[in-house]
Amino acid sequence: MDSSTNVTYLTLAGHVELEKHRYVYFIITVMVYLLIICCNAVVIYVICMNKTLHEPMYIFIAALLLNSLCGTTAFYPKLLIDFLSERQVVSYEACVFQAFCIYTYGMSEFTLLSAMAYDRYVSICKPLQYATLVKMSTVKKLLFLSWFLPSCENSVGLILTYRLQLCKHKLNRIYCDNYSIVKLSCGDTLVNNVYGLLVLIVAVVPPVVFIIYSYIRILTVCIRSSKDFRRKALHTCLPHLFIFTSFSMNSCFEVINNRLQSSIPLIISVILSVDYLVIPPLFNPIIYGLKLQEILIKIKKLISHKKKPHASF
Repeated sequence: MDSSTNVTYLTLAGHVELEKHRYVYFIITVMVYLLIICCNAVVIYVICMNKTLHEPMYIFIAALLLNSLCGTTAFYPKLLIDFLSERQVVSYEACVFQAFCIYTYGMSEFTLLSAMAYDRYVSICKPLQYATLVKMSTVKKLLFLSWFLPSCENSVGLILTYRLQLCKHKLNRIYCDNYSIVKLSCGDTLVNNVYGLLVLIVAVVPPVVFIIYSYIRILTVCIRSSKDFRRKALHTCLPHLFIFTSFSMNSCFEVINNRLQSSIPLIISVILSVDYLVIPPLFNPIIYGLKLQEILIKIKKLISHKKKPHASF
């Protein structure tokens, strides 16, 4: 490794007992990754191909699942390569880029979930104004901001990290994240830490506060409404609320785990670090595909159509 000016390669030292179980890890990870791709792709395909689903709620769902695919693509291929490699190394530039992609995925997830909460809030609390407040132009703007703002925020963080002079080259992780890279520097990292904390607050706190506020308002309306209205409202809101809670908890575990990494066993640290890259991308399409009748019906039609034998002439 060339460490005279900059560290060219970093070692990913988070792999536990890789020599003994590398092929088991590889097979399990391939299966999980393929399942994530298939489940998310099916729901996205169904939403895109059915004009009856070209409504804001379903467009936001498709965007959320697409974001999951982007985040997992930044994680799983490199992990699979590492399982079959003798040395788990990554170039410094590729490591910073992977951290950028994974962080953008996480921050965009919160932004998309808050956009979905806005859609549900207007739909339930202000139904007469829904067509005015949630126009397709508004949906496009929200989707653009959901990816553009996190990308800009992370680009600044990437530049601040890339300027650091690194004097260590071992990450106790199985993938790259910005905080772990910054800890490899022997120089002053105050600017990086302050900016990272600021971005974390800006990216997480407003969406979380808004989602909690919107669901308090939705719950208030549901309590005052009829039983049938309450049932329909909760039927569309519960999947979103479950996914938001799950992703928030997994992300919280990762942030805490990254700060207390030296205090807990490595295997537990590794498991906690990948939760938000495994559980939400895997369960989101399943939850939406099973809970929302419109999507479930279209998926069943798609499957039954595929099973029908083609007539021979």
